[in-house]
Amino acid sequence: MPNHLIIVESPSKARTLAKFLGAGYTVKASMGHVRDLPKSKIGVDIDAGFVPEYQVIKGKEKQIRELVAASKKASTTLLAADPDREGEAIAWHIAQALKLRDPDRVVFHEITKGAVEAALAEPRKIDRRLVSAQEARRVIDRLVGYRLSPLLWRKIRSGLSAGRVQSVAVRLVVDRENEIAAFVPVESWTVEALLDKDGTIIRARLVGRRDAEVGGDVDKLELGTAEEADAVAAALAINAEGRPTANTPLFTVAAQESRETSRQPLAPHTTSTLQQDASSRLGLSPRRTMSVAQQLYEGVDIGDGPAGLITYMRTDSTRISPVAEAQAKDHITSAYGKEYVRTGAPRTRGKAAPAANIQDAHEAIRPTDVTRTPESLRGHLEGAQMRLYELIWRRFVASQMAAARFRNTRVTLHAGDYVFRASGTQLLFDGYQKVWSWKRDDDDKDTSLPALTDGEQLKVTDFLREQHFTQPPPRYSEASLIKELEERGIGRPSTFAPTVEVIEERNCVRQEERRLYPTELGKTVDGVLREHFPDSVDVDFTAALEQRLDGIEEGTREYEPTVREWYEPFDATVTKAETSMERVKVPVKDTGEECPQCHEGTLVIREGKFGEFTGCSRYPDCDFIKDRKSSTAEPTGEMCPDCGKPLVVRQGRRGPFVGCSGYPKCRHIKGDVAADGSEAPKEELGACPECGKPLGRKNSRRGSFVGCTGYPSCKYIQPNSNRGPTGNAAPSTAEPTGEMCPDCGKPLVTRKGRFGPFVSCSGYPDCKYRPPKGAKAKAGAAS
Repeated sequence: MPNHLIIVESPSKARTLAKFLGAGYTVKASMGHVRDLPKSKIGVDIDAGFVPEYQVIKGKEKQIRELVAASKKASTTLLAADPDREGEAIAWHIAQALKLRDPDRVVFHEITKGAVEAALAEPRKIDRRLVSAQEARRVIDRLVGYRLSPLLWRKIRSGLSAGRVQSVAVRLVVDRENEIAAFVPVESWTVEALLDKDGTIIRARLVGRRDAEVGGDVDKLELGTAEEADAVAAALAINAEGRPTANTPLFTVAAQESRETSRQPLAPHTTSTLQQDASSRLGLSPRRTMSVAQQLYEGVDIGDGPAGLITYMRTDSTRISPVAEAQAKDHITSAYGKEYVRTGAPRTRGKAAPAANIQDAHEAIRPTDVTRTPESLRGHLEGAQMRLYELIWRRFVASQMAAARFRNTRVTLHAGDYVFRASGTQLLFDGYQKVWSWKRDDDDKDTSLPALTDGEQLKVTDFLREQHFTQPPPRYSEASLIKELEERGIGRPSTFAPTVEVIEERNCVRQEERRLYPTELGKTVDGVLREHFPDSVDVDFTAALEQRLDGIEEGTREYEPTVREWYEPFDATVTKAETSMERVKVPVKDTGEECPQCHEGTLVIREGKFGEFTGCSRYPDCDFIKDRKSSTAEPTGEMCPDCGKPLVVRQGRRGPFVGCSGYPKCRHIKGDVAADGSEAPKEELGACPECGKPLGRKNSRRGSFVGCTGYPSCKYIQPNSNRGPTGNAAPSTAEPTGEMCPDCGKPLVTRKGRFGPFVSCSGYPDCKYRPPKGAKAKAGAAS
């Protein structure tokens, strides 16, 4: 009987394949890459045509020996690494390390029996174009790092490094910060009248003057000051409290318009949109999102062994297979009715990646079996797995559903010399919103206007004047930075999350309140690169290079000429900078505070090895470093978003917190703060079902609870969120099981819940591991 050896990257993927391949197949894992460029030298022979000098990765020798032995026993060896450039390169390196002659390559985009059997029936050879495309990126990244990094060490600070995509990402963050700093807010005012129609309040906004109204259109009346808003109120005989008087005119219905509109569902997830959705809706970082998605792709035990639950998660395609489309439509018909099925070609919202960027023949990220509803998998998937799977499942199903339909009504009203407008939206058919009903996604709430007739007159109950200021562009979050990189053609699905992670790890960017700020170090490095290496941080140049590298994969360009075309001007720029570039110091920020130790220097914020810290300007003569806990109201350098006064770190009964210096008039409190006064890592608790903002753990006199971070605007509190039956914090009844948590290494304990005892991690709420129903917890070693 023939024995076929299949080599994949990971043990979990190997277990899932082994489950349904049966006798005649042996599945082994390479544990990722087996060869790479050396760490101790540049490892690229430039003169020979940029030939990489690969070597076996340290620690992989034993793995290679085992694979060689298994290959010798097998009748055929099949390489089944992931279906992208990186996977193709892994397969090629395995073939080289094992000295395989012309091995077969099998490719599948979902780990299901049907997909794998179809791939085994049509093996192909390793695609050298894909390998060369990956190799070109690896070589260019190595040359950038090995040529630029030593220069940055000498001219700025040791330990720095530069990257082809990372440097552009830092530039985007710096540019956004500069935009915010240069932004000048512009004041404006809006005027609204609350009108009574048989007990129903209609909100109508001032839009212009009647003498500027022509054919139903009206020139918009811009109110720039409080005086202008007050003048409108005075003209309508509204008193200082915003209440009507005896002389206030009635509002007359002058015209009504009504039209039906539709709203299309979003396309299925790509890597980028999955990371964005998971961040905004679930509170997951891009790195965590990809880690959990990998688990769902490679296989999770759902009671009868491991099963791949989603398709491959590194893709920028929104395409789905005809089989998956048909399966989705059958499910929608069965679950919701035929009228909910999309008809005709897909018309979805959201921009797809430019065609030139789409990698390989991937599908969008979707469930491998749409009949595996989230409800059917409860008890088998852990917290983050369950939430991410449900997100993917809902968006995929919604993408195949009919559009939601609305009736939009606009009423024009006259009052004195002014024109007001009221708008209403009535939901006619929920369509895809039956499944994808996230309030944060859809602003089409049913705000129907009551029936009105032309000429009808309405009384004013209240008159609202509200001040507004134009807002600067928002700082990037990790997810929105990834979106920006994708839209500008920078990086590819496999690089988005690592890029954001690296610029934070290298202290070029810091994250606060889920927003990205450039550090002084990041600004300095970015400034040096802009001056001496403009192409390295130029967005358009980097995007064009990505397209040239894609050309290698497509067969329109060759490896060596493409790399040389980039390298020669880069080499000349580095050579010039080595002689012309002067040493640059990372600037310090003066806080204006006197040093409490020497009373001669001032306290300044410096960049250290582990980030920013505050110390004396007279260092090393004075070695004072400020303890964040030493001040009861330490300025943060930020302004309160509610009132504009400085935010400060204060000490409370439960530890430090960041609040407004204008307390008690302003009660704004920002996020959670760790014991040292820095921002504490966020517990991932998902999105508020009422408003979509992140949920957060809070403390009260009655104990800990989970509530909306949008308080006081949103007062949602999660039921039974770590409270006892009286509302007090539940007493601890945890008993050790003798096993360790496989996720974090802490002891597993037995707790008592409303439905009886259950096993969970003692590290809760930081770790939410619970063994799946019917499964014993796997013992893990504490790290």
